[in-house]
Amino acid sequence: MASFPILTWMLLLPLMGASLIMGIPRERVGPIRWVALGTSLGVLALGLGLLSRFDPAQPGPQFVHQWDWAPSIGAAYRVGVDGISLWLVLLTALIFPLALLASWAIEERVKEYMALMLLLETGVLGVFLALDLLLFYIFWEFTLVPMTLLIGIWGGPRRIYAAIKFFLYTMAGSGFMLVAIVAMWLLSRPLTGTGTFDPVWMASHLSPLLSPAAQRWLFLAFGLAFAIKVPMWPFHSWLPDAHVEAPTAGSVILAALLLKMGAYGFLRFSFSLFPVAARELAVPLAILAVVAILYGALASYAQDDFKRLVAFSSVSHMGFVMLGLSALNPLGVQAALLQMVNHGLSTGGLFLLVGMLYERTHTRDFRELGGLWKALPVYGGILMVVGLSSMGLPGLNGFVGEFLILLGAFGSATLGPAARGLTAAAALGVVLAAIYILTMLMRVLHGPLPDRWRGLPDLSSRELAIMAPLLALILLIGLYPMPFFAAMQASIRQGMEALAQAALAAR
Repeated sequence: MASFPILTWMLLLPLMGASLIMGIPRERVGPIRWVALGTSLGVLALGLGLLSRFDPAQPGPQFVHQWDWAPSIGAAYRVGVDGISLWLVLLTALIFPLALLASWAIEERVKEYMALMLLLETGVLGVFLALDLLLFYIFWEFTLVPMTLLIGIWGGPRRIYAAIKFFLYTMAGSGFMLVAIVAMWLLSRPLTGTGTFDPVWMASHLSPLLSPAAQRWLFLAFGLAFAIKVPMWPFHSWLPDAHVEAPTAGSVILAALLLKMGAYGFLRFSFSLFPVAARELAVPLAILAVVAILYGALASYAQDDFKRLVAFSSVSHMGFVMLGLSALNPLGVQAALLQMVNHGLSTGGLFLLVGMLYERTHTRDFRELGGLWKALPVYGGILMVVGLSSMGLPGLNGFVGEFLILLGAFGSATLGPAARGLTAAAALGVVLAAIYILTMLMRVLHGPLPDRWRGLPDLSSRELAIMAPLLALILLIGLYPMPFFAAMQASIRQGMEALAQAALAAR
């Protein structure tokens, strides 16, 4: 059992499911849906097995599976999981079956839709599991194609515009990252003979040889790709269009998973490979993060479209994540990593609820809604819990992440004299979040019920099954977050110590 390549099977299973779906006649919609759902549940089962065998005391990667698939250039298929990637892998394994179950409303080209969803699952998992820079880049780019097609084929009226915008923004950033990866490989060739794409080797052997100026340029090249994906202000403008035009499951995956790829890239690669640049640019990153927090919150309040409000809220919430990462201390980084999971649960849940409401009313305009708690009491109760978790109410998951991010940023030596001012400004974002979330709840659930919404069906058993695990985790993390922190502490502590030592050695 110890030698079982569980991570490779997690990557292969969706590919096998997609291949099986492509062999099923397209008119057999039922079997296609169940094969897709069963495949993703199989990935979730493997993920739970991974969790049961994970050793939280070990800081390095576990369950490593390696194959030297291009030894002449030092490229390897190398996958593994540590405390930094564990919860993002499990979040991916959870979100995809929920998104597929929410896709029962898709009736056109179901075969292609389900196959693309499974291909996307492999790509997202690969990003979080890759321990080789070239492999990471391949999976990073691989996610772009199915996501673009999901938006462009099954999206809303402006789907082509949104899909092209998403594709071009991501490709532009990825081009700079590829240049930086090639540059690192070329710099490694004199030291290894063949070159290498191993980021651990680069961090320990190559990065100390780079000048501060070289580190800054390479950090910025990687950082542009990651900043676009987060998305950080001012690289965020693709996000609202992509979210609004994507089908419900596409919006859920964008918010819950694809945005996390950018923040994960900063933590996994930018900070470890370029520690001197990371410390030098921490304050500018934190400033952009705080601007995103405030801008996203104000833009959310200004929306009349339910889905667009949730989309802009992602800009604000991911700003908190980037603020925690910019603190460059264990508390801030752990809180940021947990907040990535929290955002995936809360904002993913909000997008699911927006989709469920749209299927009933065929509108997302707040001006046409109101009083729906009278017609949909179960829906209203769940929307309130998920909305309050996104707002950061104590006792729910969002509070734990945001409060500890603020503590980490406030005490950050890296941010120096700017720490307190940035933290105070970010705290204002918490107040603004309460305003736009409570306003949203009031506009959707309270007030007089329009006659045309009387008799709307409440949530079905399928929809309750979708929301149940999200609600359970929202409460569990809010009330007892310690197991989540325990799994990540060793890896993050090791990473922060290595970053501090590298920065000291460069002085």
